[in-house]
Amino acid sequence: MTTRRNAGRHGRTGGELTDDDGDALRLDRWLWCVRLYKSRSLATAAVGGGHVHLNGARVKAARAVKPGDRLTVSQDGRELELTVRAIPARRGPAPEARACYEESADSIARGARLGEARRLAALTTPRPQGRPDKKERRDLLAFARRQGRR
Repeated sequence: MTTRRNAGRHGRTGGELTDDDGDALRLDRWLWCVRLYKSRSLATAAVGGGHVHLNGARVKAARAVKPGDRLTVSQDGRELELTVRAIPARRGPAPEARACYEESADSIARGARLGEARRLAALTTPRPQGRPDKKERRDLLAFARRQGRR
């Protein structure tokens, strides 16, 4: 009869939680629990792709996150600077998730500037009244080909 040596409390494998005390959590799981990424696999890919830094260093997804750690997350052209305040027990509602981290004032200001720039860019983008007809669609495709986009 064989037993699982690495099974922790509640039947979890050793890779999911780093401590039985609940004072640390894997980085990819923390990012998912605080709703910065829609899925844990997206969080793992972001960490592996170098979009997430822990205390100024590029780390792996299994690195433990503790309260007081500083995270830098590059997401959608925006760089978030976060301080870990708590370790969530589960992936709960958004207000619970926001209570687990604190965003720096500089990061909030940069996000507001980026949002304003995106809003202004959207206002200056021409919007057609309706769907293009066949001739307009051909003209648009020809224009895009001349620009090297298609």
